[in-house]
Amino acid sequence: MMLLTGYSSKKELKENIGKPLEYQETSMFGAEYREDGRFCAAHRPAITGLDGREFFADITMSDGLIASVG
Repeated sequence: MMLLTGYSSKKELKENIGKPLEYQETSMFGAEYREDGRFCAAHRPAITGLDGREFFADITMSDGLIASVG
């Protein structure tokens, strides 16, 4: 499972701990996002057309909010 994020850097993603996640689903087989749990996400400027550097992050969600970013 891999979601695409709307953050231009991992630092920006970490600054949003405690807020809802900005993301784009990537699977054609159903929603990958979970309000509670842990998953991987990526920022892929070549695919999304957004600014920033490519990065990958391990995200933990709790009650629909970002709990931690690794």
